[in-house]
Amino acid sequence: MKAIQVNNNSSIAFAAIPVLDYGDFLSYNTGLIAESQAMHCVNYYGIPEGKGLRLICCMADDLSGKILLTSSRVARDMPLSSLTAVALCFEKFEREIHENFGLPYCDHPWLKPVRYPFDRADLTQTIANYPFYSIDSEELHEVGVGPIHAGVIEPGHFRFICNGEQILHLEIQLGYQHRGVENLFSQMKGIEELSTLAEGIAGDTVVGHTVTFAHVWESLSGFVPSRELDFSRTLALELERMAIHTGDMSALCTDIAYQLGSAVFGRLRTPIVNFMQEWCGNRLSKGLIRPATNRFRFTEELGTRLEQILDVYEPEFTEMCQQLFRLPSALSRFERTGVVTTENAREIGVVGMAARTSGIKRDIRESHPDNLYGEVHHEAIIKRHGDVYSRIQLRKFEILQSLGYVRMLLKMIPEEQKDNHCAALSSHQFAIALTEGWRGEICHCALTGQNGELIHYKIKDPSFHNWMALALAVRNNEISDFPICNKSFNLSYCGHDL
Repeated sequence: MKAIQVNNNSSIAFAAIPVLDYGDFLSYNTGLIAESQAMHCVNYYGIPEGKGLRLICCMADDLSGKILLTSSRVARDMPLSSLTAVALCFEKFEREIHENFGLPYCDHPWLKPVRYPFDRADLTQTIANYPFYSIDSEELHEVGVGPIHAGVIEPGHFRFICNGEQILHLEIQLGYQHRGVENLFSQMKGIEELSTLAEGIAGDTVVGHTVTFAHVWESLSGFVPSRELDFSRTLALELERMAIHTGDMSALCTDIAYQLGSAVFGRLRTPIVNFMQEWCGNRLSKGLIRPATNRFRFTEELGTRLEQILDVYEPEFTEMCQQLFRLPSALSRFERTGVVTTENAREIGVVGMAARTSGIKRDIRESHPDNLYGEVHHEAIIKRHGDVYSRIQLRKFEILQSLGYVRMLLKMIPEEQKDNHCAALSSHQFAIALTEGWRGEICHCALTGQNGELIHYKIKDPSFHNWMALALAVRNNEISDFPICNKSFNLSYCGHDL
């Protein structure tokens, strides 16, 4: 058996994951990518095992809804052929493995540091001497942006190579504040501590990451969520999607100096996040999601209040969209700007919104549904031009889709259910959970030890896949279009710098 198939939000004995010879491991996983466009890598990483390394690869099948798990044992000093040389979508995963453990790849095309963890294999690799790509030419010039930015965002450096105003190449270098989040998951013990840690993985995706952590914990303990828990999590995920998408539309209007759109969309975001404070006491939903318990029940009174907010939001949102998408000056900035072709998006393994705007049907809510997404019969919205216009259009349509889902959910508010007992975590188990956050596919993997304690935790934010898409999107665009290209992806620095 080359791989073991598991469902989303499930756990298995770690010993049940097949161990392949590295050559078979490489050919099997790259073969899945070559054979089917429905296959993609959701996580690939290494776990120390004695003096060697255990490689774990998790491949999702978007047609069957299964996740295929394989592994391989390798020596840390043995030169290996890279999966990247065959399938580029493994590029960032193998760079991280090399950085963390020093695993030497003999044919990886871009073997550079990714995150600069304190315990990286080669401490001489520092962020100050990052090996930026360069072109020697008297006709070209470089433009550096960051790592300290004028806006209130996190540190990241963007190095442009330009011919006049035209961008020929962009290299994005992150890792300025590696926080050691994954290591903290195996150091902290209390469920409240761990849940709070999950909320801080990416501050704009509190619900997405905490729901994923809750699913990992529950699968390891054999806990089956009640309908009330599934309801609250589905509702919170869609409200988070609406709030962030609305704010992003405001920011895109700001970047093209359309002040009316900036003001109106910005104002429309506010009542949604304020409602989250009414529900759980925090505008960003901190404290709302916890494994195996519902601390803030969603009541009929809250449902009535949310209906009132949506009744005001929807017509104003629709009217503002009509004005924005009829405005020639706005369309001239959005259309055919920052294009990511379907071919390039598929090759680098893009996920989430960025994938769906380049014609790739990739949405965990449809392919690997959790919570109540099977009941709402979610269908991914697809745009095909891969430009800024597609990315802002997708936000509009997903907001309207989420509105419909929220209204549907408000008609089926479940009765209060007592929380079932959550047992201790099982020993020597491997768990995986996928959630479609507003930005895209989130993946958490966990491994327990002899006493059921977490001994390894691996997080993948969708930004890990998609920063390369931004670098490709700006090629042959004018450098003045970088802000709207960047904001149209709205990727996470902290979600990358774990």
